[in-house]
Amino acid sequence: MRFVDEAIIHVKGGAGGNGVVSFRREKYVPKGGPDGGNGGNGGNVIIVADRELTTLLDFHYRATFKAKRGEHGRGKKQSGKSADDLIVKVPAGTVIKDARSGRVLADLVHHGDKFLAARGGKGGRGNAEFATPTDRAPRHAEEGQQGEERVLKLELKLIADVGLVGFPNAGKSTLLSVISAAHPKIADYPFTTLSPVLGIVKRHENSFVVADMPGLIEGASQGKGLGISFLKHIERTKLIAILVDSTSQHILSDIETLKKELRRYSSKLPGKIKVIVLTKSDLLSEEDARAISRIKFPGRAKVHLVSAVTHDGIDDLLSTFEGILFTKAAPQKEE
Repeated sequence: MRFVDEAIIHVKGGAGGNGVVSFRREKYVPKGGPDGGNGGNGGNVIIVADRELTTLLDFHYRATFKAKRGEHGRGKKQSGKSADDLIVKVPAGTVIKDARSGRVLADLVHHGDKFLAARGGKGGRGNAEFATPTDRAPRHAEEGQQGEERVLKLELKLIADVGLVGFPNAGKSTLLSVISAAHPKIADYPFTTLSPVLGIVKRHENSFVVADMPGLIEGASQGKGLGISFLKHIERTKLIAILVDSTSQHILSDIETLKKELRRYSSKLPGKIKVIVLTKSDLLSEEDARAISRIKFPGRAKVHLVSAVTHDGIDDLLSTFEGILFTKAAPQKEE
């Protein structure tokens, strides 16, 4: 399924039904009083988060959602039936914004979260509602009100426990395929991952969701490469794992570049960096491995040297993820 994380939709609440002008007409009551009923209320448009959905693709094929109008009133003081609400389902994690101002209207994080996107119009009053001691036979009624109308922007931010961040070809997709049942596309060229991929890791009695993000490059926070399109998806993660190719000649500068791009996008992201993963350890010589063990890494993030090919270090890495995610102690912030 094609992954789409933004969409523009038009929503309109249903119009209220019209009130009616009517008078009692019975065999022995030729000039009965007013008995026009009220119109029913128009339906609301309600957006609901659904954990079964993972993309906003459907909204590229249908972008207009209009609730039904309420029924008109009838004689004998019969009110029209109010219209049912129109339910629009979106993936959990969807942010709803006003498309014109950009103002955030709702953030539907959890399954079942709701947002009243467009209120239906109120039904008009029938002439029976206007009868007074001085006007016992009113000949007017109200029209139903129009429903609220809005243009909304939907932005999906994936909900994951762990976000894998690194340069293209850092080994994120390969790692995810090893630790979970996910099957991301893997090849030896940049930007293999063109959209986030989620994998569920089951370990002991716990399970957690890991997200493989498209590779970042220097300048990603200013729009270079593909990373800027997906940085928003790691804002909800509980922890970020930075992946760096252990065969790189510039491991520390690579880590700092990635941190810088995350910091430029959001000042909150560096505080989520809890783990540094040095990948492709199977390609290292013993001398190179010893050299890496002597590196003094800045900050408090835990460092793991792993190989997705031989599985060396994978179990320790998952233990670290599990310990951070399921400990009750407050996590420390990265400086």
